[in-house]
Amino acid sequence: MQANRIWGLLTAVRQQSPLIHNITNFVAMNNTANALLAVGASPAMVHSIDEVEDFVAISQALVVNIGALFSEQAAACKLAAMRANAQGIPWILDPVGAGSTLYRRTIATALAQLRPHVIRGNGSEILTLIQRASVGPGRGVDSLHSSDAALDAARVLATETRSVIAVTGAVDYVTNGARIMEIHNGHPLMTRVTGLGCSATAIIGAFLAVEPDPFLAVTAALAVFGVAGEIAAEWAAGPGSLQVALLDALYSLDEATLQKHVRVVIRS
Repeated sequence: MQANRIWGLLTAVRQQSPLIHNITNFVAMNNTANALLAVGASPAMVHSIDEVEDFVAISQALVVNIGALFSEQAAACKLAAMRANAQGIPWILDPVGAGSTLYRRTIATALAQLRPHVIRGNGSEILTLIQRASVGPGRGVDSLHSSDAALDAARVLATETRSVIAVTGAVDYVTNGARIMEIHNGHPLMTRVTGLGCSATAIIGAFLAVEPDPFLAVTAALAVFGVAGEIAAEWAAGPGSLQVALLDALYSLDEATLQKHVRVVIRS
């Protein structure tokens, strides 16, 4: 994917300021909202089962993140996802810690079966969703498997769910089952800040709102987020300042900087 196409989609997000409905976890909610604002989107954090269906109907994309899962939130996720499908609104599933417990795995699997446009997860989460017996219980939200190790599983999952699958890690992979993109952007310091994966999912939601092809939207979003992470790491003294620097980098990213840093490779 060419850098000018990625820039075009980032520009569209900034110009259109799409409303992104987030049902997400409380640990990452502030970071997620600020990341969406920094990239140019308009975030809303609406969780109540009494209003999620109405709110998703006025949104341009839905982000479903099961990080801090509880029964009412699980019900809200299902209601919102079904309304999004009925209204033709793109949505993305982040199956955070899907392998940690049977309850979490059951909810994540049920949501994946609702055919989200995109599923983004780390290697262990993607492996869990295709129910590989070797995955085991995992270690909370931490991945025990690299993105490379989950690539074959991602292709299978894409075919089964008819979703675009994003496996994030040292290298990010995007696949629709037939095609694969590799994104070689980002920085190791990003793993030391909680919730940045959740922020990446939300940024994908913003790009889904302006690009009808989920494969292109996901690739562009992860490239932009990765480039911003690299720039932020150059400024930051550690994880604390990285959070602030990342927001600034998303906000101020220009075409020349994107062209210089972006590393996206077509694998097949």
